[in-house]
Amino acid sequence: VTGSLNAGIAAWLVGSRLPPSYVARQGRCVARDGRVHVSVEQGTVWVGGDTLTTIRGEVDLG
Repeated sequence: VTGSLNAGIAAWLVGSRLPPSYVARQGRCVARDGRVHVSVEQGTVWVGGDTLTTIRGEVDLG
């Protein structure tokens, strides 16, 4: 589940006066069901959940 995308959505929710928290799910159809819990408290965005490393690697940007 992409926490960075959900942090951006949560920041947008603050400006839109929509609910300050939600749970996002992603990956169920590919057997990698994941959830993140997102909330905004006093202008600070919090993204949390459990993790499981399924792949490791490095990227060389040089």
